[in-house]
Amino acid sequence: MKTPYPYPDAVLMVFCKAPVAGQVKTRLLTELTADQALQVHIELSTATLNLAVQSHLCPVQLWCAPTIDHPFFTASAQTYQIPLRQQHGANLGARMNHAFCSALAGYSKALIIGCDCPSLTKQDFDQALAALNGRNDIVLAPAEDGGYVLIGLNKAHPELFTDIPWGSGQVLERTRQRIRQFNLNHHELKPQWDVDTPEDLARYRALNNYDTVA
Repeated sequence: MKTPYPYPDAVLMVFCKAPVAGQVKTRLLTELTADQALQVHIELSTATLNLAVQSHLCPVQLWCAPTIDHPFFTASAQTYQIPLRQQHGANLGARMNHAFCSALAGYSKALIIGCDCPSLTKQDFDQALAALNGRNDIVLAPAEDGGYVLIGLNKAHPELFTDIPWGSGQVLERTRQRIRQFNLNHHELKPQWDVDTPEDLARYRALNNYDTVA
């Protein structure tokens, strides 16, 4: 029998894109084939799900795009015994806002992470959830590329997700500006990095002692 979650009133939402060759990790295609980039995406996504579930801090949900029907998603739901949810929205901000609104209808706090940040740890999740237990409205894990790899809320804040230049190096600073503009309290974790470029992939491979990029 599993022990109770330390944060049973929280949920960790993993955002993941369906693994389809040529549609994932496209910035790696300057050095990898579409199939190789696909395998990188699957490897990172699997590692993220392992970490999220094995951390056993709170319930986990897998938020899928564009639909929940891909075999990778259905297999993951069975393997990890987690529910699938479909992302909805015209851009990343709209999809995250929708997910938070949905999750916070049933939980008192929620985290969203992507599936390509190998630097995140159980301790980061624990720190983020603890921060939301305090006086903070928002918790962020900054990314070295100017975005963020984790965001947590205990109340929906649509203003954080509108008119943000998603995919640019201005996401984090624009989000900080919104936080100041609306007088919100926030906590930031240590800076993180994700795998988007060939340089990121080389860093990831070196960290994991890979000999090749296959």
